[in-house]
Amino acid sequence: MQIDLNADIGEGCGDDAAIMDYVSSVNIACGWHAGDAETMWLALQAAARRGVAAGAHPGFPDRENFGRRPLARAPERVYQDMLYQLGALAGLARAAGVALRHVKPHGALYNQAARDPALAEAIARAVKDFDPGLRLFGLAGGASIVAARRHGLRVVEEVFADRGYLSDGSLAPRGEAGAVIRDAAAALEQTLDMVLRGQVRAVSGEYLPIRADSVCLHGDGAQALAFARGLREGLEREGVTVAAL
Repeated sequence: MQIDLNADIGEGCGDDAAIMDYVSSVNIACGWHAGDAETMWLALQAAARRGVAAGAHPGFPDRENFGRRPLARAPERVYQDMLYQLGALAGLARAAGVALRHVKPHGALYNQAARDPALAEAIARAVKDFDPGLRLFGLAGGASIVAARRHGLRVVEEVFADRGYLSDGSLAPRGEAGAVIRDAAAALEQTLDMVLRGQVRAVSGEYLPIRADSVCLHGDGAQALAFARGLREGLEREGVTVAAL
């Protein structure tokens, strides 16, 4: 069995280089919710040295709130936002000799697109128009996956090691009880449930069916490096190979 383990990096927090020793894919912030040209450049170079698949991590233009505040942004604006950020990272990647492999929206943009078909459509269309060979990451079972398939993109149904789920399969909003998993053993248990058994326990207690193509751990938390190491080692103990898609 094989699974992709990905991390969000280039956000100015955490030990990105050390985390890359344990994951198979990284999502590089494109300068709007976090990061800048230098952080993108350094992240691309580090990914290339380690043979880790690099992708874009575009978000809302809201650095003050780290891109995690919901915004009422028109789908056509989001389409333009996506192209702008993809172009910035792709230009640096080309100069660095790195081929971008995927796109994963960040924070509120990601979560809103998971339930808003119009927003999901704008994101999928932007990725297709920019480079139809890129994979598009989206919340497993969400509207982003449906839109990406409609546009003929290769999709990655993503699950989260360090986030709690609601009974409808969406992520529990940050600030609510159980929304963020801070215990490494609990994160591994949830990950193994999703990868090996195709299920996740919601914060309300019931188990939900879920598809896992890639497992995400957030690179901005104090426990990120420990989680990355623990997840990699735990998956491999269970006979699961960690490798990019």
